[in-house]
Formats: sequence, C-alpha cells, structure tokens
Amino acid sequence: MTVFEQLLAIARNTFFESIRQPIVFVVAVIATLLIILSNPLAAYTLEDDQRMFVDIAFSTIFIASTVIAAFIATNVLAREIENRTVLTVVSKPVPRPVFVIGKYLGVVFAVLLVVLYMSFVFMLVEAHGVLKTVRTPIHQPVLLFGTLAAVLGVAGATWANFFYGKSFASTAIMLTTPLAAIAYMLALLWGPEWTVHSYTDIFGQEPTEVYAVMDDPAFKGQLWIAIGMMTLAVMILAAIALAASTRLGQVLTLCVTIGVLMTGLLSDWWFARTIHDFDMLVARRPEALTFDTTVQAWFCKVAYVIVPNFQVFWLADAINQDRSIPAAYVAQTVPYGLCMIGAALLIAIALFQRREVG
Repeated sequence: MTVFEQLLAIARNTFFESIRQPIVFVVAVIATLLIILSNPLAAYTLEDDQRMFVDIAFSTIFIASTVIAAFIATNVLAREIENRTVLTVVSKPVPRPVFVIGKYLGVVFAVLLVVLYMSFVFMLVEAHGVLKTVRTPIHQPVLLFGTLAAVLGVAGATWANFFYGKSFASTAIMLTTPLAAIAYMLALLWGPEWTVHSYTDIFGQEPTEVYAVMDDPAFKGQLWIAIGMMTLAVMILAAIALAASTRLGQVLTLCVTIGVLMTGLLSDWWFARTIHDFDMLVARRPEALTFDTTVQAWFCKVAYVIVPNFQVFWLADAINQDRSIPAAYVAQTVPYGLCMIGAALLIAIALFQRREVG
C-alpha cells in the first residue's frame, strides 16, 4: 500500500467518522434555523435590512463551522490516543506525518461539506430577500425548491436509516447538500413571481471604476468569495485544534483553539496598534524610546507574525458596503492562510512524532 493510498484511506475514514458525530448534525440544524430566522429578524432596521441579514447569517455560518471544526478536530486524534487505537494504524507501519495529514484532510472535507450546506441555505434565504413591507412579494421559487430539497433530504436519510442501517445524521447532510445546491441553481432562474431571469438578471454587469456594483444580480459572486475566505479561516482553526490535540485533552484543546481565535480576531487591536505607535515614536521622537517600549514593540511584532490574523478573512463588511473584493487581495490572503495551515500541521507532526501512544 503506497503512502498516497494510506493518506486517502485515513482521510476517508476520518471524514465518515467526523460527519457521523452528533454535534455536526445538531449544529447544522441549529445554524439552518438561525439563518432562516435571520430573515424576519432583520426586517427592523428601516433601511439596511438586507445588510443586517447578511451580517447575522454570515456570523452564524462562521460560528457554527468554527464549533464543528474545533470539536471534530479535537476528537479524531485525541480520542484515538486516549483509547490507544492509534497503535493499530502506526504499527502497519504508517508514517506518523501521513497519519496526521490524513486526519486533517478528513476533518477538512467534513467541515467543507457542512459549510457548503450552510452556504446554500444562506444563499437561498438571501435570494428570497428580507420582506421589508407587506407588499414585498414572496420568492415562490426559493420557497418551493428549498422546501423540496429539505423534504427529499430528510426522507432519503430516513429511508437509508430504516432499510439499510445508515447513520441518519450523516446521510441527511450528504443528501441535502447537493439537493440544496440544485435548489439554489433553480431559484436563480426565476424571479419572485416566476418571472424568467435573463443572463444579466442572474450574473449582472461588470463593475466599473465609478460603481463597484452596477445592479443587484441574482448570483452573488462576491458573497461566494467572502464565504471561501471565511472557510479558509476555519481550516486554519482546524489545523490548530489538531496540533493542540496531539498533546492536550479535549477541554484544553478547545480552550487553546478559542484563545487563538479570539487573539487572531483582536490581532490588529492588540499588536498592530502597538507596532504603529512604536513606529510613529521612532520617526518623531526617537529620544523618547525606552527599553520597555522597545521590548513590547518587538514582542508585538513577533506575535503579529505568529498569530493568524483572522480579521483579514472576514469580508462581510466589504460586501455590505457594496465594495468589490479585489483579486489582488484574494491572491495575497490565500497564500497567507495556506502558510498558516502548513505551519500548524508542521507543529502537529513535530508534537505527534515524539508522542508516546503505546
């Protein structure tokens, strides 16, 4: 069995093991309800209803996917170490780096599936739009296709569970996700009252130098880019959780993951602000520098480089301000995120390499 085949086998087993965890289904259902309820709850801002909905729903997806990634990344490795079932794998022999990377890929595939499901739910509700007044028409295609996707997904999972003994939770998510994708694509073709959309209605016009968005197309490409960037942040957290779980238990791993998340979200406030003040002091009043100020600034510079800055992956504000996301920004941010994932996986491999599992 080649290394690549071992990697795929571990990733596949980890994916199904992760997607079967009850917390995945529970969080996905709660997130679905919150996204749907965000539509009527956002109808009280008088003028920014749709922006409020995007903020609430976007935050719901991020929090739900973060919770799922932290829990399943913690369980897949820490539980096998505690139960010593990892011995049956590493004694094959399977290289420990392959084992760690395979576990991470399985977790990522499970997280991507759930994020994709929640994203299609979000996009369907967003396509429906917030009912600002009683005269605002209900988007009938969204309601019809979205309801059919949910009913067929649950019915198929119930059938598979009753007749074939399949896990209801994992089967429901795996069936509903492609059905929700089909429902979303079909909903793009019609307007609220079954008026057929043209190509321009679906994809809109190209942005110009004067306006970032010329119209309101049915297909929100910028939203999909923002979701992709947010998913990259969740993948970083999954790698950090996996690295922490090589030496820590579940509770401590969750604490470390949440701590890194909070620190990364406040990175600009805690570190970048201190660095900026230090640079301004050096430029204007170098004689006022002290040893403590210099040490603090260097500490902030090191921390700013090491700690992932999750703020750069949050693009919902740009969406709500009708700003197009530059391709250059994405080209810079994606390698940054991949480097953070690679660094976390290297730490995980180094920690697991010397971990006693016998």
